[in-house]
Amino acid sequence: MERLGADYYGGHDTLTIAQQLLGCELVHETPEGITAGIIVETEGYITGDPACHAYRRQTTRNAAMFGPAGTLYVYQIYNHYNCINVVTSPEGVGEAVLIRALEPTEGFDLMADRRNEAFKTGFERYRSNTIDHSTTAGFRNLCNGPGKLTIALGISRQRDNNSSLVTGSIYIRGPVRAGFDMVTTTRIGLTQGVDLPYRYYIKGNSFVSKK
Repeated sequence: MERLGADYYGGHDTLTIAQQLLGCELVHETPEGITAGIIVETEGYITGDPACHAYRRQTTRNAAMFGPAGTLYVYQIYNHYNCINVVTSPEGVGEAVLIRALEPTEGFDLMADRRNEAFKTGFERYRSNTIDHSTTAGFRNLCNGPGKLTIALGISRQRDNNSSLVTGSIYIRGPVRAGFDMVTTTRIGLTQGVDLPYRYYIKGNSFVSKK
């Protein structure tokens, strides 16, 4: 399955991409190994949305949002955790899709090791990628939140912010899963724009951060 290209990111509006990314696979290739997961939950942030980081103006923090479509915008929350966003608008217009949760598909042990190092949680190692771990609570918790998935995939703000999903080591391919129902609902953890129905997730998927 080939990675999504610049024509894709620049060829659809932000909320459409937020929905279409469900079932696609986020991949990070590193010297330590490849980690990947199916995108099961997203949120859209658009022009005029008071919860969007680009709502007021361009700043040093949100500058990547104003880059070309297909740019990676990584920001930090709580002075510790990183969140990954896909820039989806023409250069100079700040819109993006937050990836909120993944269903892990590759590199389970590496994900667990990274989460162990960050949280000292004692995640079990997953000895075979061919085993169905979907009923294991620890496995479901590897990537079921925006801060968790960036740690599991080894994504950092310092190194990966403003990089390209089209040419870089982090990319999206797919869709690798289809035929599912989608839930449309409000976003999580906001103080503004709380009533806007810009969150999307795969119905019934056990890796979604919050039903």
